[in-house]
Amino acid sequence: MKSLLSVLALGLTLSFGAAHAADDAAAPTKQQNKMTVCNKDAADKKGDERKAFMKECLSAKKATQQDKMKTCNTDATGKKGDERKAFMKECLSNK
Repeated sequence: MKSLLSVLALGLTLSFGAAHAADDAAAPTKQQNKMTVCNKDAADKKGDERKAFMKECLSAKKATQQDKMKTCNTDATGKKGDERKAFMKECLSNK
């Protein structure tokens, strides 16, 4: 009886582990998502042009919050008060 319970417990543990591993394998990684987006954007390109585009697209780094702030602050020059606040909110959410 004791060995039956041990085998049953081991079987349950292994089945939960396998189910968890299957869930992890199904979710695409950041690199896979990036590849999908770059492939869509390169749909109309061929040959060397496509290679160059894919290389640039896949190596491009996402802008940091600090980079976004610099760009938006430069673009907001001349705006004041509520107009500037609204512009910055819109600008930072789009970049």
